[in-house]
Amino acid sequence: MAALTPSRPRVEGADEFTVGTRFHRALGDGRIECTVCPRNCRLREGQRGLCFVRARHGDQIVLTSYGRSSGFCVDPVEKKPLNHFLPGTPVLSFGTAGCNLACRFCQNWDISKSREIDTLSSQADAVTLAATAKRLGCKSIAFTYNDPTVFLEYAADCADAARDAGLKAIAVSAGYINPPARRELYSHMDAANIDLKAFTEEFYKKIAFASLRTVLDTLEYLVHETDVWTEITTLLIPGHNDSDAEIAAEAAWIAEHLGPEVPLHFTAFHPDFKMRDVPPTPPSTLRRARRIALEAGLRFVYTGNVHDPDGQTTHCPGCGEALIVRDWYRIDRYAVSDSGHCTSCGARVPGVFEGPAGDWGPRRQPIRLAAPSVSQP
Repeated sequence: MAALTPSRPRVEGADEFTVGTRFHRALGDGRIECTVCPRNCRLREGQRGLCFVRARHGDQIVLTSYGRSSGFCVDPVEKKPLNHFLPGTPVLSFGTAGCNLACRFCQNWDISKSREIDTLSSQADAVTLAATAKRLGCKSIAFTYNDPTVFLEYAADCADAARDAGLKAIAVSAGYINPPARRELYSHMDAANIDLKAFTEEFYKKIAFASLRTVLDTLEYLVHETDVWTEITTLLIPGHNDSDAEIAAEAAWIAEHLGPEVPLHFTAFHPDFKMRDVPPTPPSTLRRARRIALEAGLRFVYTGNVHDPDGQTTHCPGCGEALIVRDWYRIDRYAVSDSGHCTSCGARVPGVFEGPAGDWGPRRQPIRLAAPSVSQP
């Protein structure tokens, strides 16, 4: 396979997938501190951060996975999940390896916690990726499966190439990122789904090994200081974050601090990684959570990972009409104008709507990109 030439400057003495970063600083004891996320990993020569893909090389922190991916797939945008962003359209999705959280329940642990370079078996430069998405009829590209925070430079370049091709860019993230890097990453994005893993610091500390406050700060930043369309997902884990009180507290915070029109998705956990002893989330829990959140004043609350047309339908905020009727990732009814208004009463539906709904449906199409050629000196 031909090697990939990054659009960013090469790092002397490193392979072709390694690029320099600007989010780091030197410490007085000789270590270099990575400042992308609140972990602020302090590294000596040759050491890697907790995320695995950001490492110390000489006097800087480098990204070691630029242009490499664990795989590419065309999904429905609702799978991100985004229900108010170009409904029904296909999105080219991909991730790399590594993550800056250490969730015991990770549903993508084979990718996010990978320490094997063979996981990154696919390659694509930003322009190739955007051109492929365009050719396949996608309306956007999504950085998902693992967190784009850890491959910020690659995600930013791919997002810019997508925009140049007339496509949108989506970040699917846990929101655990420092303010300077946050501003940089989301300046390139059009939409985001932030994984709000629970609503207690205790859960974040003991189960995700992170901080709730940082994630809430990210959400407030996105909603109030950017034009990035934002939706939220909470994976409900039986016995850990699914109590009535915690769900009500989360919904009340969203309504007060972000606004009642920010969509919230409750999705079902399945036993995986280091929490195989916890049972799957019953559909009744998702329906209960949705009811609590609606009672707290949120207008758009959805259930995911289950067949539940009622819990996945978008209703008009004006007349209450069922505007987008979904069953999982299939759209069965669509009554929204090309400009995003209810066809019955004319009320504006919050979100990004550009033309009629797509018809991609629930398909999942893995794709293999040809390796890019190497420019000759």
